[in-house]
Amino acid sequence: MQDLSPPSAALSPEAIRAARKAHDKLRIRDLAHQLKITEGQLVAAFTGHGVTRISADPDQLVPRVAELGEVMALTRTESCVHEKIGHYDHYRGGQHASMVLNGEIDLRIFPKFWVHAFAVTPEAGLGGGRPALMIFDAAGDAVHKIYCREGSDVEAFARIAADLTLPAQSEEMTVEARRAPEAPKSDPEKAEKLREFWNNMTDSHQFLGLVSKLKMNRLGAYRVAGAPLARPLSPRIVPDLFERVAEAQVPVMIFVGNKGCIQIHSGPLNTIKPMGPWLNVLDPTFNLHLRADHVAEVWLVEKPTRRGMAISVEAFDAEGTVIFQMFGLRKPDADHYPAWEALLADLTSETAEA
Repeated sequence: MQDLSPPSAALSPEAIRAARKAHDKLRIRDLAHQLKITEGQLVAAFTGHGVTRISADPDQLVPRVAELGEVMALTRTESCVHEKIGHYDHYRGGQHASMVLNGEIDLRIFPKFWVHAFAVTPEAGLGGGRPALMIFDAAGDAVHKIYCREGSDVEAFARIAADLTLPAQSEEMTVEARRAPEAPKSDPEKAEKLREFWNNMTDSHQFLGLVSKLKMNRLGAYRVAGAPLARPLSPRIVPDLFERVAEAQVPVMIFVGNKGCIQIHSGPLNTIKPMGPWLNVLDPTFNLHLRADHVAEVWLVEKPTRRGMAISVEAFDAEGTVIFQMFGLRKPDADHYPAWEALLADLTSETAEA
């Protein structure tokens, strides 16, 4: 469960840096948790010590990332880490939503949550060993990170940091309290109207708008819609789902996101490795780290579109927050993918028989 208590303001930047020196092997996220501060506050404490505050405006920052060449993009939540290697080509800006869309990096960016940004060098000792760009929301939680790789242009990194440096370079970060996750919202009395609207959809992106009009949200709508639109599955199905996708080499789309960024992998999966509570995808250009024990609900969802039925498997945590969504890989002229549908049919039928 995410901690919603106000972060500590007692530690000075000097004390935070000393704590990092004493615990230099810890991931900075874990150290921040131990210190009862946010990850953003920890990074801010190193401003002037290998860290530079830069503009968090996606229109200024993201197009410049293309200059770095190949990098690793990281977007995470409490339950899932999505890492993708590629280039930041084809940025499209927007007041309310922006995107990077190419065959490697696929992002949906929500600018109002991009509040603090930092250029982090290896000299800061914050992990990774290579330069990184880190973006945080108003609560000090990471919304997106970009890590240089061996072949990245480190001179371009220095130029980006210099060009986007902010006048104010404070070592302290004032943060807002985290907002509680939205609980599932249902209205069984509107189930018939929900199904009517749902069946008349022509694009899957219409879904959130239609449920909002009915005063529901995603998970709440799933709970009242009924089959075949939304069918509950056992959370135990998740490891088997990933294994089946890898074995069958069915290309999929995997969405993982927080309030500020959604990151998407499109393609096959190959190497699946459970490690304790973590279910890991360890492929050359895509890694996923999923806390399978956080999965409380799983739904098989069908959404009609002009190009066929978009079918997804969607996992939620105990608070009703989506952890990941998996679709069959969409083609330019079709949202349905027969091999994906066949895999799901086999998987769900075997689970039901068991």
